[in-house]
Order: sequence, then C-alpha cells, then structure tokens
Amino acid sequence: RRAYKGSYNSLNSFTGDNLDICFEDITQGWLLNYESWLRAKGNKETTISIKSRTLRSVYNKAIKRKCVGKEYYPFEDFHINKFNVHTDKRAISKNDVLKIISADLTGKSEYVKFSRDIFVFSYLCGGINFCDVASLTKENILNGRLFYVRQKTGKQINLCLTKNASAIIDKYYKGGKGFLFPILDVTRHITATQRENRLHKVLGQVDKSLKIVAQIAKVDVNLTTYVARHSYATVLKRSGVPTSIICESLGHSSERVTQIYLDSFENKQLDEAMKNLL
Repeated sequence: RRAYKGSYNSLNSFTGDNLDICFEDITQGWLLNYESWLRAKGNKETTISIKSRTLRSVYNKAIKRKCVGKEYYPFEDFHINKFNVHTDKRAISKNDVLKIISADLTGKSEYVKFSRDIFVFSYLCGGINFCDVASLTKENILNGRLFYVRQKTGKQINLCLTKNASAIIDKYYKGGKGFLFPILDVTRHITATQRENRLHKVLGQVDKSLKIVAQIAKVDVNLTTYVARHSYATVLKRSGVPTSIICESLGHSSERVTQIYLDSFENKQLDEAMKNLL
C-alpha cells in the first residue's frame, strides 16, 4: 500500500498534477523521461526500481482488466532489471550479537531497552520481521512453540521458543487478548492504514534507538531490525546448518530452491539447529 501511494505521489509530481493520461501514452520514451526525472530528484537505484515495478504492476492489472491492449505494453523494451538494486549484506557475527545482548543500558530510556529486546527476540525467533513481531498474540504460542503466518509470503512458521525469547515476551505481555508487544493497540489501530502508519512510525523509532545500542555495545554496524534477521541466517549457516533448513525457518516460500524443501524437515531438526544461536 505504501509503495503504491509513494508511486502515485511521485507520478503526480512528474506529470505536474495531471495524471489524466492514457495507458497508451506510457511508452518507452515516457518511462525513460520519468527515470531521468527521478534521478534528477536524487532518487537512488533501488527507489527508481521500486517505482518502476509498481507502475509495471498497475499496467499489468490494466491489461488484465482490458483497459489497455497488450500491444501497447512498454516494459518489453524498458528493462527494470537494469537497475542496480544490490545491497551489501547486513549481518553481524554471533560475538557481536552477544555484545548487544550484554550491553549495559543502565540509564538509557525504556525505548532503547525495548528496541534491544525486539532485536534479540527477532534473532532468537527465526529472524521474524518487525511487522510479524508486532502482530503476535497469545494465540501464536502453543506448547512452548511460536506459530505464525508470515504476512509477506503467507508461509506458515513453526519454531521452538527458547528460554531467552520467552523471557522477553514475559517482560512485555500484559495478559488478555492484546498483542504480545506494546507496538499495536487493538483499541486504537483498527484499520489497515492506522496499523501501517503505526508500524512505520515505531519501526523508525526502534531502528533509531538501535544505533545507540550499537554504539554502547561497540558494534560497528548500522544496526536495524533487519540486521537481526540476516544475522540469524548467517550465524546458523556458519554453524554448518543446511541452507534449506534456514530458508524454511525464514519463510522464503517465493524462492524456487526453498520450495523444494518446504515442509520436508521435522521440527526437531530445526530445534537442534537453533541451539547454535547463543
């Protein structure tokens, strides 16, 4: 939703507040002009790629709904994969993770401590991403295991809850039918837009606070919640855990190689693998 809204605002600005254009007018030349305009505005490769992919998605939907003929499709010649969207791998070692866990946050705000806890919880729980963490309720826990459906892919995740992860939950869960962590409020964040705006705001605050944690722990990295997810995978891989098991726990169901191994490993194998995290 946020990507579509951002692309809409960008296109509206590019066209001078005049989006009353026909799909047939969006040609390869038009797309190249839009790309040049984005670059002139200081947009990076990844941003240009996202906006181009979003526009392509809309165009594909228009073709499917017979709003425009396939013969006008401009993305055959305008290749989106030309954009360099490679990002450096963001992972830290087990030793650095332990530094973060043991960092003395005495005197720091409760938000800084909360951000550290969210990072550690994600690392210990299969690299669960922030949006999925925020949506967890007591119903996601059964017999010492964490069950949830990854929002991004719809992949079902089933992991053992370590003692350390459970302790973090106990620290924040207030009981009842609310969420496990104080991120979303069932009485205030009701609509999809309200939840999305809230998640975006809190994630920004958490990632900002993690910079303070990294400084105190003397870990030289741009520490974010994403680093926890990538570090989870990297630490296990360096411990000799098969990539297929790691991919399954991460919920990468869109990857062809991962699909081959989906649902092929017993929980016990993953449970044993996760003992390598600390």
